[in-house]
Amino acid sequence: MKIVIIGASGTIGTAVAAQLAQRHEIIAVGSRSGTHQADMGDIAQVRALFKRIGKVDAVVVTAGKLHFGPLAEFTPEQFQLGLDSKLMGQVNVALVAQEYLNDGGSITLTSGIVAEQPIRFGAAASMTNAAVEGFVRGAAIELQRGVRINVVSPTVLEESLESYGPFFYGFEPAAASRVALAYSRSVEGAQTGQVYRVW
Repeated sequence: MKIVIIGASGTIGTAVAAQLAQRHEIIAVGSRSGTHQADMGDIAQVRALFKRIGKVDAVVVTAGKLHFGPLAEFTPEQFQLGLDSKLMGQVNVALVAQEYLNDGGSITLTSGIVAEQPIRFGAAASMTNAAVEGFVRGAAIELQRGVRINVVSPTVLEESLESYGPFFYGFEPAAASRVALAYSRSVEGAQTGQVYRVW
């Protein structure tokens, strides 16, 4: 298969690319790195990206920014960061990708454990991740030509504990290589509308 990975240079994206590259052709996309660059928050850039790439068999998104902070100090702009990047960025990719996927192709997005297991300072992350999962469930029943869509919801990564560990005391971390298996299951499996939890 020909697989586009948006966020391919990130911790999860690197692991997903390593897992899928054993069997498939990978097209790496980043905001500033990779074979192609695009800001997925800008649908015009997403359209230009797929026009350059052409037809593919699967699209995986492992990118998206969020703000963490105390709710009492949160601003609308800080909430908007996650809505523009992690939510609408992934929605933009799904909207455009459906036109470029071959029959039976797949879209795999990324949410996170805080959609269901909230943490202190993570209100924006809980909101955004839950919205991504809601979009996937809704989109799954409307996609045409056998195109599938799923979402992977990982816990905090072992590789990210230095940065995010203080937000996730009491959570069992997962290795990025283990999280990558859920993306493989989504891309290479047959289900749609699923939330693959790696907790």
